[in-house]
Amino acid sequence: MAPDTVPASVRRNGSGREPALLIDGMYAGYGRKTVVFDTTLHVMPGEIVGIFGHNGSGKSTTIRAVLGTNPAQRGTIRYFGDDVTRSSSRANVRAGMALIPSERFVFADLTVRENLLLGGANEKDADARSRRLDFVYELFPILQEREGQLAGTMSGGQQRMVSLGLALMTGPRLLMLDEPSLGLAPSIVQQIFAQVRRLADEEGLSVVLLEQNVAAALRIVDRVYVMRSGRVILEETVEEMRARESYWDLF
Repeated sequence: MAPDTVPASVRRNGSGREPALLIDGMYAGYGRKTVVFDTTLHVMPGEIVGIFGHNGSGKSTTIRAVLGTNPAQRGTIRYFGDDVTRSSSRANVRAGMALIPSERFVFADLTVRENLLLGGANEKDADARSRRLDFVYELFPILQEREGQLAGTMSGGQQRMVSLGLALMTGPRLLMLDEPSLGLAPSIVQQIFAQVRRLADEEGLSVVLLEQNVAAALRIVDRVYVMRSGRVILEETVEEMRARESYWDLF
């Protein structure tokens, strides 16, 4: 990537590393309707970036454009240096992107184990699949205890763990989480967020975290973008955001 294509905030980072995700001047929406305007943001390898904003601010549309389910209308999306602006969602998933939507995405009529193995179905190496499964069970021991239970009969928090485990079984390099705390007890949110932080620190996983639960998210993110009415209105480090006396006026 040529130096002048990298936003100043990335150049100031000084690490010399390629961003895991770089969105530059992106417009996105549905059909002819544009709901995200001139958005620029980046995520470095092993970094957790939070995108905050109310419903309708453009958060979900942004990551759907990244994955390719709702392609960007204008602008550029780069994934570890490769231009994926026009790539299909299937190609992006194969390249290592994973998205967990805000709804509890599990296959309700399959067992926990069947859900997880389905996530690893594209991995031809049986040993690699087995290692990933063991790793998911290490992260969330309750899933191993309940591996024979139908996923649809589990609690909301346990289903969220299954959906995260399913995504991890694909071997992602970039994980996008849409409102993972929605409807969950604080203790479950804390447990899930702690494991997401561990994945970034120990496995180098890059994470985009969309959240309205700002207080919980600020415990694990490295940087923050705030979106309002389809535009990024603020970028701050987590320290800068925590230092604010109030952040609700941003929304």
